[in-house]
Amino acid sequence: MKKIVLLVVFVVLGTTALTAQKGSRGWGQNSDYGRMYNPNTVETLIGTVIGVERIEQNNKMSQGLYLSVKTKTETISVHLGPTWYLDNQVIQFQKGDEVRITGSRITFQNAPAIIVKEVEKNEHVLKLRNDNGYPVWSGWRKKGMGNRIGNS
Repeated sequence: MKKIVLLVVFVVLGTTALTAQKGSRGWGQNSDYGRMYNPNTVETLIGTVIGVERIEQNNKMSQGLYLSVKTKTETISVHLGPTWYLDNQVIQFQKGDEVRITGSRITFQNAPAIIVKEVEKNEHVLKLRNDNGYPVWSGWRKKGMGNRIGNS
């Protein structure tokens, strides 16, 4: 009987620990935000970073990294992903960076935005989502495309 109780305690504690770890928290493909990614609206933009922001949209999403990018025709909000994932990448962003961004054009809070699939800076490519918008950080602790640096 003690073994069963002990086993149940370990299962409960293990489950609690796993759910407490950092995760997609609102950034995953099946979240309301993640479902906004549309493979039919994917485009590529080239521009200059004019702003870098760490934003918390709401209490359902972990903090995200957004860039403001000026192209020849517009200034647009570029949504990269959760800061806990991006902070662990070699590629970092700052004002003045020249970037090439491929992602899905969406309307977010009544303004145009891009949910990034991949971003290129100084010949390094950081892949953030697959062709269907599935984020690499959803499996970042496992083998796969979500590994460090310009994972290409």
